Amino acid sequence: MQIKKVKSILISQPKPEGKSPYSTLEKKYKLKIDYRPFIHVEEITPLEFREQRISILNHDAVIFTSKHSMDHYFGMMEKLRLRIPDFTKYFCVSEAIAHYLQNFITYRKRKIFTGEQSLASLIPIMTKHNDSKFLFPCSDVLKKQKNISLEESGLNYTKAQMYKVACSDLSDLSDVKYDILVFFSPTGIKSLFENFPNFSQEDTRLAIFGSTTIKSVEEKGLRVDIYAPNPKAPSMSMALDQYIREANKRRR
Repeated sequence: MQIKKVKSILISQPKPEGKSPYSTLEKKYKLKIDYRPFIHVEEITPLEFREQRISILNHDAVIFTSKHSMDHYFGMMEKLRLRIPDFTKYFCVSEAIAHYLQNFITYRKRKIFTGEQSLASLIPIMTKHNDSKFLFPCSDVLKKQKNISLEESGLNYTKAQMYKVACSDLSDLSDVKYDILVFFSPTGIKSLFENFPNFSQEDTRLAIFGSTTIKSVEEKGLRVDIYAPNPKAPSMSMALDQYIREANKRRR
């Protein structure tokens, strides 16, 4: 079967700030690329947090994997009228996340440690502080997921739900068609079917990032046409580039 030419792509995330690999693809292949978050983050109430029976101040170290987790951690501290002790240590998955701390604390006076873009890269640094009790602020989705790196580390940590992930209203897209839909999480697939229960894939190509997202797609009986990471394409933009180059070759 001949692969249809790709002319349009919908990426189920917010539009990146500044130049991105997707804007390069857009110009290279003269595509229409739109961005639309399929999910959004919502606050939880202090009452909902208290139901977890977690004492924030019993932890002397905090793990941050996203700006969302940081926003809601400090927001919850304010709602609960808790003062963050000066001795609290902060473990951030990247320099960008660590830098974001300046919105909440006096940066130069705190103990801040950074990883290399992943939680796994933080573990060796955290194990040097294995006498600490770590608090891991996260969403309802992340709280339910197992993290092998953390579990095998032997560290004393507590996952604390600080916010929740909800499906966005996509009703305005009901009559809009794209050649490729790009998904990065199982919750994005959940949102697709909450908004469009009768979604039929047909000629629409699905570009999927990550094994858990691929699994959720297959469970819905859908076809994965493009996936990343893979041996030839560690990123989604590279996987799309390779597919589009082949699909658009000598096709009008």
